[in-house]
Amino acid sequence: MNTLKRLPDDFAVLILTHGRPNNVRTYSTLRSSGYTGRIVLVVDDEDKTLAEYEANYPGEVVVFNKKAIADRTDEGDNFDDRRTITHARNASYDVAESLGIRWFVQLDDDYTNFSFRTDATGQYPKKQFKVRSKLDLIFVSVLAFYVKSGASCVALAQGGDFIGGKENQHVTNPTLRRKCMNSFFCCTNRRVWFVGRMNEDVNTYTSLGRVGVLFFTIPLVNLDQLATQSNPGGISETYKAYGTYVKSFYTVMFSPSCTKVSMMNTKHARIHHAIEWRNAVPVILRREHASRGYADSRHENDGEGA
Repeated sequence: MNTLKRLPDDFAVLILTHGRPNNVRTYSTLRSSGYTGRIVLVVDDEDKTLAEYEANYPGEVVVFNKKAIADRTDEGDNFDDRRTITHARNASYDVAESLGIRWFVQLDDDYTNFSFRTDATGQYPKKQFKVRSKLDLIFVSVLAFYVKSGASCVALAQGGDFIGGKENQHVTNPTLRRKCMNSFFCCTNRRVWFVGRMNEDVNTYTSLGRVGVLFFTIPLVNLDQLATQSNPGGISETYKAYGTYVKSFYTVMFSPSCTKVSMMNTKHARIHHAIEWRNAVPVILRREHASRGYADSRHENDGEGA
């Protein structure tokens, strides 16, 4: 796998979808961007449009028992409201395993394009470079990194990660970030249980990141999607019912030592979670990468409980 040249036979894209049998934008976006591999639509058994999914995508739909997954998931509340993607994220590992799939990427159903936000020289252009035919190769590269990294999940960047344009940190300092949202490269041998009814991605990478589990976002490739509450179906109704304050506060409940509810300072200010990264994840150097003096001082303190 370290010399990966093409996507392996046991790789697939899993699109997590609900209530949008005639509007799975991600499916057409994948094909128009050059992805030629296997696609599986993961749909729950409580979806009233299930028959339409199966008619529109024959042989590509797998149904999971949502209540059974909910009973195994820490939802963070007692609302008994399963209109959320958390259960599909957790079920996707079982779905993949049942199909003989080892490596997979979880995608939402509303992506409009994949793109590069910087050019070959690292400059931020006025227009992003949309992927037209090479998505297979991009997935190969991301998967090769994921395999070697040992991370539990790896994500592509999102449009919101580039707020601020050329002054954004992803442009000025394009390094890996410890966050992991929206898209997830996964492996059945590196299972993650997502937690929280809402904001499940942030809940999970903060609560597990605190104990050393690795999650990364690759800033070089970006995905764009429709605004959540403007697109009927999916989890839009849940966001409307509970609001962004409740959504963000799930993360505070799961990781109170490093998160808070704050205002996102964009053109249209809105409530959002804020993470204090110094408190969120351990930053520990292996001894072979440390300086001689640092290594020696750590050795001297080993017996002092430091």
